[in-house]
Amino acid sequence: MKKVGNWDIMSVCVGIVMLGLHSCDRIEGNKVKRLDSVDMAQHKRDSLIIVQDSISKVDSLRKDSITKMEESITYHGAKDTTVLLTDSVSPRYIYLTFDDGPLNGSQYLDSIATAKDVRISAFLIGEHDKMSKKLHGYTERYKSNPLVDCYNHSFWHAHNKYSTFYADPQAAFEDFEHAEQSLGLEHKIVRLPGRNIWYVGDRKRIDLESGASTAELLHQNGYKIMGWDCEWKINGVTGKPDLTVNQLYTQIKNLLHKGTSYTKNNVVLLTHDNMYQTKKGQKLLSDLIDSLKQHPNYRFEFMRNYPN
Repeated sequence: MKKVGNWDIMSVCVGIVMLGLHSCDRIEGNKVKRLDSVDMAQHKRDSLIIVQDSISKVDSLRKDSITKMEESITYHGAKDTTVLLTDSVSPRYIYLTFDDGPLNGSQYLDSIATAKDVRISAFLIGEHDKMSKKLHGYTERYKSNPLVDCYNHSFWHAHNKYSTFYADPQAAFEDFEHAEQSLGLEHKIVRLPGRNIWYVGDRKRIDLESGASTAELLHQNGYKIMGWDCEWKINGVTGKPDLTVNQLYTQIKNLLHKGTSYTKNNVVLLTHDNMYQTKKGQKLLSDLIDSLKQHPNYRFEFMRNYPN
């Protein structure tokens, strides 16, 4: 029989120890995998909760109510004019104007004006008011809201053939008169379709001559013609804006600070009712109003009080 030496015994012992360590590693590895699986499942549940919370926050206008989604908004890229002497000497006036109503979206503008306690100006089209009981109901909501003024944006909106419409100033004038009577408007204030023309008091500015004669005729008959200083376009289907809230906010501040609007210390924003039929569009408008409200000397006014 072969004699077993000490070296052979030591080799066997080492092998047993290595085998035990390998088994422990496998057991520990299985434990880690199980813990990783538990952690991953928990992470997925936490992520789902976060997504659900986000969805509930975005749905901020359910049942015509407005909820402020952010307690504070920080804007970058422009010096805040609240700290500038030239911006605190006197009040600044913001005119939020909405064209082409009544349309789907008008009902939310009515709600936003109430929730934010700001004055807005709606330039209405007579034809739209007559299209359905629902749209006429939106006109009535506007009229019953003390924070909304209703003005004249023509009856037919020139059938979107502006040069043809303004080629006959008398017919165009009669179209505005028809809209005033049809909509039961109290104020002789108009905005010309497809034209950014101003004619207030003894001041006027004409963008396209084809609307000048109509504007003159309206002015002679006691109407004020209102244009705009800046415009915001928001896709009525996707809610995607051409300018971010911060970009538009900065543009408005710069117009006021530099005195480059049509009338110094006054800025008129043009936008359209149907751009606020999505929750995204409604939130954008709410955020813009919140950002402007940061300035204690900014005032939201009706166009009938222009200029201040």
